[in-house]
Amino acid sequence: MFAVIRTGGKQYRVTPDAVLKVEKLEAEAGSTVTFTDVLAVGGENGLKLGAPNLAGASVTATVIAQDRLAKVIIFKKRRRQNSRRKNGHRQCVTVLRVSAINAA
Repeated sequence: MFAVIRTGGKQYRVTPDAVLKVEKLEAEAGSTVTFTDVLAVGGENGLKLGAPNLAGASVTATVIAQDRLAKVIIFKKRRRQNSRRKNGHRQCVTVLRVSAINAA
């Protein structure tokens, strides 16, 4: 069984016991998060699509940690002008483990 959920402006295909990194959520490690923005649910009895969301469907996940991704370096240079700028950025993410997919 799998589901397609939307969180943080992105869509994720999740399966039970899958570990995924999503945009930062306001939740502590060990707490439970429920996603009701489910776009599709598929399994052995076919695929159910929402328009745009599936009514009554939800995905439950447990927060493993609040983490940060690897640093992304932004380097801008204008040739022959001795002009350069270097910036870095680390994106904050929430690490989740999907515990259940509930298809209504």
